[in-house]
This record gives sequence, structure tokens and C-alpha cells, in this order.
Amino acid sequence: MLQLLRMGFLAATAITFASAASIAQAAWEPSRPVEIVVPAGPGGGADQMARVVQGIVTKHNLMKQSLIVVNKAGGAGGEGFLDVKSARGNPHKLIITLSNLFTTPLATGIPFNWKDLTPVAMLALDEFVLWVNADKPYKTAKEYIEAIKAAPPGQFKMGGTGSKQEDQIITVAVEKATGVKFTYIPYKGGGEVAVQLVGGHVDSTVNNPIEAVAQWKAGKLRPLCVFDAKTLDYKEKVAGDVGWDSIPTCKSAGIDMEYLMLRGFFMPPGATPDQIAYYVELFKKVRETPEWQDLMKSGAFNQTFMTGADFSKWVGTEEQRHQTLMKDAGFLASN
Repeated sequence: MLQLLRMGFLAATAITFASAASIAQAAWEPSRPVEIVVPAGPGGGADQMARVVQGIVTKHNLMKQSLIVVNKAGGAGGEGFLDVKSARGNPHKLIITLSNLFTTPLATGIPFNWKDLTPVAMLALDEFVLWVNADKPYKTAKEYIEAIKAAPPGQFKMGGTGSKQEDQIITVAVEKATGVKFTYIPYKGGGEVAVQLVGGHVDSTVNNPIEAVAQWKAGKLRPLCVFDAKTLDYKEKVAGDVGWDSIPTCKSAGIDMEYLMLRGFFMPPGATPDQIAYYVELFKKVRETPEWQDLMKSGAFNQTFMTGADFSKWVGTEEQRHQTLMKDAGFLASN
């Protein structure tokens, strides 16, 4: 009897291990290289974040397969969104998103909506800062706005990424909040926008911190205010003896508006729960690395992380907010 019990226990144990092995084998993981689509030009915040993720995954061997970053900026990012939308059931394709997830379909009427994709994770929220050339005399946002008011309408140029996108939406909101009038100059990406400001081809920009931090460190640009309800949390010195926390809010300077932008990942439609779970766990590992923390500090990101139903709810709310902002600015495709 003892022998029979022992044999039964061993058989049950073998079945348990076999079941566990079967489950482990069933867990999905990429079987070929994974493409990250960036619906924006090189050098901008989305492009930089995608390439940092690529570098972290490679350095720390977080995936067996490689990550490939591909820029598809055509049509204000519409090229990238339509590409991923058409890749139904392909789990080897991701897209990093920014505000053009909402603004591009609203402004152009292309056959795309964020619900055509599969939400995976919000990795962070990106800030916006009002920047001027450091050679200019403006030390505060109030001084800059007063200078614009004293000049003929449209004399001051605001550079930004794309037309009817987040930079121009912020520009129009600033105009409405202060009564000034800019001439808006669109460029292909945030990197180019910062270069144009350094060169004096525009008078100001509303670049993300990561897009202009190098020029700030070099003494070429000056931040005047941040479009958030509160000052930034990062106290480390960035440019000389000042850090991100030294930048006042735009609201405190009389510019009554705020704006934060999504930095998150989506998959094509038809992704399965285990495929989504794989990438959620991958991004959690990415966020634990020192390289990611360095990116968060250098770019002064809001480090909110969100997945699942909470993420989908947040995206839906943001879509409605952008529809209101763009309607107020006259940017909807029907206008």
C-alpha cells in the first residue's frame, strides 16, 4: 500500500510539473524582431523615448528578440497610426503615442481613432515649457508677454511641431489667455524646433523639456514657465545652479492654461491578453532601470504609470478634452 501511495504521489507530482511546464511554454513572447513605430520625426520627445526603451531592452537583455525603431511621421503621424491599425493581430508591432493620437484624426478626418488600437501602458506624462533664446532680454513669461503686446500682432514667431497639433493648440490657448497674437511656424519635429529657436528663426517655443534640455545646459535657451498646475519635482541642477524645479508655472505669470501629454504604448487591434501582459511586464522592467530614471530626470517627466481599464478610461477622457480644445481653436476637420 505504501508503495502504491508513493507511486501515486510521484505521478501527481509529475503531472503538476508537467502542467506548470505547459503553462510556462504557453506564455506568449515575441518570436521575431519587434517594431516600435514613432508617429513623429527624429529628435522629438517620442522618438527619444522610443530609442531609450530600445537601448535599455538591448543593454539589459530584457527580450530575446531585438527592438527596431521606425519613424513614420507623414500626415502629422497619420502614416504611423494607419500602419499599426492595419496590422491587426500582429503582436510584433508597437506604437509610441503622443497627443497626435487625438489631434491628427480630429484635424484631418483620417479614418482612425485610438479605439482602433490596443492600449498597453502609459509610461509617463510629458510636460511643456515656454522657451526663449537665452540671448533675448526676457527673464520671465510676464516680460515676454508684455513685449508681444507692445509689438504689432503676429510680429513674434512661435515655433512648434506640426500644424493643428499640441504645440499649436497650446499657442492658441496662450493667445486666448493673454490677448497676444503669434505667427505660428510649424516644423517636423521637436529637435528641429529647438534648433530653430537657438538660431533665432523663431522667438519662442513650447517644447517638451527633453527636446530642449541640451540647449538649456549649453546656455542657448531659457525656460520661462511650465504649463502645469505645479512646479516640477526635480531638484537636481541642470543648467548652472538652476534645476527644473526653478521654473515657475505659466499660471503664476498670468497665462491661465495647463497641458500635459501622453507618452504611452499601444498595439495593433486584435492583441490577446497574454500578448498585452508580456509588454506590460517588459515596460515595468524598463522603468526599474537606472537608464530610465536618468531619462525621467533629464526630461522632467511626470512618472505616472497606468495600464488596463484605468489607462483606457484616461485616454477616453483625454480624447474628449482635445476635441474641446481643438473646437475652441477652430482646428477640427469640419471647420
